[in-house]
Amino acid sequence: MDVHLPKEGKGPFPVLIWFGGIWEASKHVPDLKRFLPFNIAVIGVETRTLTDGVKEKANPPISYVMDDACRAVQFARMNAAKWNLDPKRIALGGGSQGTLPALYVGCSKDRANATASDAVEHFSTAVTCVAAYRSQPSIDPKRMQEWVPGVKWGAPALGCSFEDSLKRYDELVPFIKTWSPDALLHKGAAPIYFENEWGLTQPEGITEGNYTVHSPAWAVGFQKLAQAAGVVCHVKFPDHPTEGYNDIWDFIVKELQAPAP
Repeated sequence: MDVHLPKEGKGPFPVLIWFGGIWEASKHVPDLKRFLPFNIAVIGVETRTLTDGVKEKANPPISYVMDDACRAVQFARMNAAKWNLDPKRIALGGGSQGTLPALYVGCSKDRANATASDAVEHFSTAVTCVAAYRSQPSIDPKRMQEWVPGVKWGAPALGCSFEDSLKRYDELVPFIKTWSPDALLHKGAAPIYFENEWGLTQPEGITEGNYTVHSPAWAVGFQKLAQAAGVVCHVKFPDHPTEGYNDIWDFIVKELQAPAP
């Protein structure tokens, strides 16, 4: 974890936790100038990866990523006083593959366990909001192809090839229900904001593989499920603005600046 704190302001500061790559280890953070001047701290998180999960035969590999994402939130909350953070105002986000752990935490029930032997697990995983840029919000292979026909993505999350994930679908349903954000949506889930830089038609000069993985159709499909579950979910892409927010960065700032519940 890399912790970036505002240089001015008294705090405690609301914080954005931003997840990096989940295929290979990496830490990413958005432009800090979008947040530090607004007295919002930023934490860049590098989790264990799908590569680690496959190598160490985790069942399924995505469990490594998702468990680490939850623990990152709990660890930040445990250290809130030390870092001068507001534990009641925590946003999560990521770009492309990094959105998946953010969405998982935001859509899951709170993992706080007051009787755990590990003190970190005593803390809540509840968050203020989730920001998903160029997102892939599901590991369900059938739902992926329903939303974005022809796409093949994320199969190592389940420990097999994409083709095998379709053949073994019934066997893998329990993993999907446990680890896929779309399967975890419930009325208490955090508000979500999706943004994509492309519209619903593939732009010239963009390969089909790149487009299908980053199409806003993922977000549109997810939004329908979220609305049915009573979860606030915004989707922005060219010619499809969102009321009340200019973009994903404006959403994060406004949500974190709102009074904590």
